[in-house]
Amino acid sequence: MGVIIGAGIYILIGPATERAGGLVWLSLLTASALCALTAFSYMELTSMFPKAGSEHEFARQVFPDWVAFTTGWSMAVALVVASAAVALGFGEYLSEFVSLDERLGALILFAAVATVAFSGMRQAKWLVLVLSTVQVGGLLLIVAVGAHHVGDVSLTSGNGVSGVLSGASVIFFAYIGFDEVITLAEETKDPHRTVPRALMLALVISTLLYVLVAIVAISVLGSSTLASSDQPLTAVMRDAVGSSAARVIGVIALATTANTTLLASTAASRMIYSMGNTGQLPGRWAVVHERSSPRLATATVIGGSAILAMVGGLSLLAEAANALVYVMFLVVNVVVIVLRIQRPTASRPFKISGTIRNVPLLPILGIVSTLAMSAQIELQPVLVALALLASGTTLHLIGQRFSATHTAQ
Repeated sequence: MGVIIGAGIYILIGPATERAGGLVWLSLLTASALCALTAFSYMELTSMFPKAGSEHEFARQVFPDWVAFTTGWSMAVALVVASAAVALGFGEYLSEFVSLDERLGALILFAAVATVAFSGMRQAKWLVLVLSTVQVGGLLLIVAVGAHHVGDVSLTSGNGVSGVLSGASVIFFAYIGFDEVITLAEETKDPHRTVPRALMLALVISTLLYVLVAIVAISVLGSSTLASSDQPLTAVMRDAVGSSAARVIGVIALATTANTTLLASTAASRMIYSMGNTGQLPGRWAVVHERSSPRLATATVIGGSAILAMVGGLSLLAEAANALVYVMFLVVNVVVIVLRIQRPTASRPFKISGTIRNVPLLPILGIVSTLAMSAQIELQPVLVALALLASGTTLHLIGQRFSATHTAQ
């Protein structure tokens, strides 16, 4: 839950409301349903291959090396982009307390995240648990103080089906990370049993909190005010209780975005570690420090996120990350279907129910819904995502050419 709850709900509920109107809570449910369909595919594959690296490891089982490399690269880049977007959200909330540009605030956060990430997740886990508890507490506080406003505003008036889908394509960013518990599978006790449960529980609880917060936010502010607010949840608290309470939410938002940035950066570094460990990146990327931290991979991820935060805006980065994650969802669902056909007798501690001729139905629905959602993304974020995808494929081809030349010599 710590990597899910972040800038998405604290910042992007405003732009999502601009598209969906009072039906933004339905946009949240729609985005969650898309995640749930693909979550079952993640759960089946994780039970078969509990390795750090998730999508990259899964793609290696079915596709050629260049596809597996591009898949792992794209997921790592998606998390880097997401970290940059969330850090900008941190900067926006920090500007409420000190006079700083949001980009400078993001850089300050990255410096702190690097310090914690280099110490390793074993040392950082208690900090993560405390911050995650603060995240959940902040959303519960918003629901509690605004609950008596429910009914003041219509929750069924909005911009129709197209608005709901368009809003879902933006607020989908709020769910990025539900799958990234998988990247810590090698650092988890009993991953076959623990990881699938953690994945589904994180998604379900986060969805419940999000929908409640959206309903309260619409009820307190109304859709037009919520849509135009730069710090929507702070505005909810200010309107419902007063400016002093709003500052409390501002502090909670800082903790939330900091924790999400830390966990997204950690997941991305584990993806790069996995690619180095399997030989698809130079072996130095798989070197683990004595504190169980792949420091080179971590430094690369945080450095890349900092650069993106300097050159991109929050909404653009969020939608570009969404586009990359949609690609990953397609890959994961296709891998499940292909493995059911190619390896029908393979051990699957967790197996998706409901099949036709040994082809599971949920991954097919996951593919269809992902394609439908991806059609809602605007052109500029798609171009950014395609450029990042192409960079991964190009990097792999150059590496292969270099390796072949070096071997020949």
